[in-house]
Amino acid sequence: MAETPSLEQALLAVDGHVATITLNRPDQRNPLSGQMLRDLIAAFGWCQKEPDVRAIVLTGAGDRVFCAGADLSSFDGGMSDLERHRSRDLFVELFTLMSEAGKPILGRINGHALAGGLGLACACDLLVSVDTATFGAPEINVGIWPMMIQAILSRSIPRKVLLEMEMLGDRWTADQMQSLGIVNRVVPHDQLDSTVKDITDRLVKKSPIALRLGRDSFYKQQDMDFRAALAYL
Repeated sequence: MAETPSLEQALLAVDGHVATITLNRPDQRNPLSGQMLRDLIAAFGWCQKEPDVRAIVLTGAGDRVFCAGADLSSFDGGMSDLERHRSRDLFVELFTLMSEAGKPILGRINGHALAGGLGLACACDLLVSVDTATFGAPEINVGIWPMMIQAILSRSIPRKVLLEMEMLGDRWTADQMQSLGIVNRVVPHDQLDSTVKDITDRLVKKSPIALRLGRDSFYKQQDMDFRAALAYL
């Protein structure tokens, strides 16, 4: 197994065939700073290339917040307009890498997933959430719109629901998100790890080739028209 990358604001651990990536700034509510995005890109890139990794878990440190969104100060302080524009490309690079990872990504939602954190959760293939977590796109409450994550959200959340989330900025419970088919499992905190382990134990026993081909086809055909999707599959 290749040496794992050096990370500043995230953690990467491997147990058997499962890699766990952890957003590791719990005192700041695990925000998506420029450095955090670079760390996540490095971690997912490593997992994608490492043949021994068959499943990836994404979670946040602590027991209150998965990710509370972007750390806007990290993109503005001392940056030129060009640098600020390029920093936004980190979101594009991360979400593209996650969609093309070729391996199942399980979101272990240990707490609130808000704004960019909601986008990060929706970029995962499967979600297991603690029952106390809330989800939302509260950007409108400070006069902005979640442009950077809308392409991700619109592929996971029903249209009318997403528009309500974006226009009203309310928080939604884990149970509500499960009822809409966005979250797969909702469990008490003391069952979170065992539920995640049960799913990853099953995933790593599946054919990695079948999972890669099936996952790739799932994401590629969803943006095709019906006839093109049939021909592709």
